[in-house]
Amino acid sequence: MPTSANQDIFTSYVGGSAVAPGGREIPLYDPATGAVWAKSYVSDEAVESAVAHAAATFRSEPWASMTGYDRAALLRKLAALIVANAERLGALESLANGKSHAATTAEMKATASWYDYYASALDTHDDIFRTVSRSADARIVREPLGVVVAITPFNGALSLGSWKLAPALAMGNTVILKPPAEAPGSSIALAELAMEAGFPPGSVNVVIGDAIASEALATHPDVQMVSFTGSTATAKVLGAKVAAGMKRFVCEAGGKSAHIVFADGDIDGAVIAATQGAFSGSGQTCVAGSRILVQSGIYDTFVERYVASVARIRLGPPSSPKAHIGPVANRRQYDRINGFVAEAVEAGARVVSGGRKPDIGPEFADGYWVEPTVVLDVSSDMRICREEIFGPVVTIQRFATEEEAISMANGVEYGLAAGFWTRDVGRVRRVSRQLQAGTVWVNTYRAINLRVPFGGYKQSGIGRENGVEAMEEFSQIKSIVTEYGPAADPFAH
Repeated sequence: MPTSANQDIFTSYVGGSAVAPGGREIPLYDPATGAVWAKSYVSDEAVESAVAHAAATFRSEPWASMTGYDRAALLRKLAALIVANAERLGALESLANGKSHAATTAEMKATASWYDYYASALDTHDDIFRTVSRSADARIVREPLGVVVAITPFNGALSLGSWKLAPALAMGNTVILKPPAEAPGSSIALAELAMEAGFPPGSVNVVIGDAIASEALATHPDVQMVSFTGSTATAKVLGAKVAAGMKRFVCEAGGKSAHIVFADGDIDGAVIAATQGAFSGSGQTCVAGSRILVQSGIYDTFVERYVASVARIRLGPPSSPKAHIGPVANRRQYDRINGFVAEAVEAGARVVSGGRKPDIGPEFADGYWVEPTVVLDVSSDMRICREEIFGPVVTIQRFATEEEAISMANGVEYGLAAGFWTRDVGRVRRVSRQLQAGTVWVNTYRAINLRVPFGGYKQSGIGRENGVEAMEEFSQIKSIVTEYGPAADPFAH
């Protein structure tokens, strides 16, 4: 079973061991070179096997009677193992999404905090008692749902998968991770580490599969919940099938986040935040601030400073310690991103930074490289301003008034995140309440914290991840009412 980026075969991981190679073979391409570096196998049989193992483990010992304190101890062991293996896990993530090794290694170390956080949350997760009458009370408990399917994206299969896995395990569920077939390595390594930490075989499984596998898992009668991260279009189709089975569905879907700079804001701070907020991970983040809205009085100054800031970003192979960002994940994304820019230019937009394929060197000529790109002279009805690009492309538009900025920010179907810069405390309250987004950052951007609930408005999702609120998503409430007095007979008289 592959345990490092040097090994080249990935199969599903079920019941604590690897499935034998078989089924459809999927080539895995290195985003930096475009060359095949490994292959994965999609097997229809893996779905049934994974669900059977997860369901059996959920019902059996030692998992069924394990206390929250016991699960917390296992979560902490897993967190420590993730930190110890951060380099290896990060290398697998970089091969899947093109992020720099430095960035993915740091991401893995940060991801371990999710397991520590939910372990600590379990330590204080008690039942609630309420008085019903003078002789009766109610005990309100949260119980696990059962088998949870976690469908994860290519841009962070392990990190974003952990947003699901950590609270799901904390609440006593068993989990099937379903990463993209093109990005399975880190999820399999995570499942192996879970077994090393002492989780029972079958509590953490990995199915390598495509959309057919996702649907088969989501509609399986022994699956009680699906947690999905991916596109809005897929979320709608999958969510309808999950809802038809009366199952729990939580999804974090697309985003087209507005990053607003008011004239009274800190321009230099906004430039820094808008640079990292748009181009970290080559823009392959759901909350990328890809729509920058700047008040007219400071528009020219902001654009000049922003273009200079973007010019400092260093592209390079993920293995280079000097690289800020790497390539985008795959050929499909590469073509899609360049198509958005070309279409905008044809409609009258102007590229003032980037927009070309950079020369990284002959070894990387066939890689999926996109320069950090800044586009001006766009209108809100252009696709580049309305649809999620998921790449290193930013548009900058000007606005005159606070009301216009809010209207422009809210004028898309998405509502995942937004941010704005101002020194006016009144504006902080007004604008933060009027923006239609699940997360609003004020005088900062992309400040995601595991203690803070995360999710979207409108077409950006259903439910919330992170914070103690995520524990509620992965559990169900049971009310136990006990009467301690004599039975009341309403028909006695």
